Amino acid sequence: MSCLPENLHHYFKQRKAGVLDSEQYRRYAIFVPLAVEDGELSVIFEVRSEFVPQPGEICFPGGRIDEGDSSASAAAERELCEELGVSPEEVEITGELDYMVTPSKSMIFPFLGEIKNSSVLEPNPGEVKEIFSVPLKDLLEMEPYEHRIQLAVQPEDGFPYHLIPNGEDYPWSAGVIYEHFYQYKNYIIWGLTARILTHVLEEMKKARTTV
Repeated sequence: MSCLPENLHHYFKQRKAGVLDSEQYRRYAIFVPLAVEDGELSVIFEVRSEFVPQPGEICFPGGRIDEGDSSASAAAERELCEELGVSPEEVEITGELDYMVTPSKSMIFPFLGEIKNSSVLEPNPGEVKEIFSVPLKDLLEMEPYEHRIQLAVQPEDGFPYHLIPNGEDYPWSAGVIYEHFYQYKNYIIWGLTARILTHVLEEMKKARTTV
């Protein structure tokens, strides 16, 4: 017999866990596209146009999940089609990757997928300056450069130090982000794109050992 009132007991028995404060986070979907280029299975990358935030950066197709999207995967597919000028019939999501929660209050939902060999890519110039591909076998052989970024805690002015133990000497936990850098020809892949790429390559290596 539960000591909780029946309504509380029923509510928490049925409740499924989520991410705390997720309603405060921006939600984005990313499509990591694979395609056969010059006879080789390759990963397709974009270079952002001057008309979008972070122009000149290298990224995967993706963007914010809209209210009209039925799921994160649908948003990833929609963004891919809008940015690379292909139809939904020409793409297929193979599987989902690990999602990410960033210090800047964003939730990223990446997916691995394919673009059919017969597709002709027509990048949207409003979002994409250019596209390029890297053979998957080359990426699997790369060792990225790794550098650390320290995340410091900086309470706002007027923070009530008198309400916490040790006051202004409180031992805040410091965070660390490990940034990866991949260089391919004249392209530098880093930041969120490199973190997702590293994850993809690690999963690819796991998959090869299970076949």
